[in-house]
Amino acid sequence: MEMNDALEALTALAHETRLSVFRMLVAAGDGGIPAGAIAERLGVRPNTLSAHLAQLTRAGLVKPVREGRVIRYSAHYGGMRDVIAFLMQDCCGGQPEICAPLTALMAEAAACADGKPPS
Repeated sequence: MEMNDALEALTALAHETRLSVFRMLVAAGDGGIPAGAIAERLGVRPNTLSAHLAQLTRAGLVKPVREGRVIRYSAHYGGMRDVIAFLMQDCCGGQPEICAPLTALMAEAAACADGKPPS
């Protein structure tokens, strides 16, 4: 991931509504959530939500799928992995104990993705 791409993703997440949307979509899994349901759950006007979803989409963090008149959004896990990898690229500086809590979190997330309960 290039610096500008990382900045765009982090900028997209640097807003309360967009961060809430992204976290909601991560929790929802691959099935995603229709835009109208997201707006309703967050109490956001549909046109305002549309602008937020567009920014998250441009940043590569969410992906839309049209289902007739409805657009269903889901988290783009590849984009999320790229941002995390970018942030951790130079992690630890030869001191693995610094990153131990992060690697434990990543292992827990991987287990979740494999359908295993957290340890």
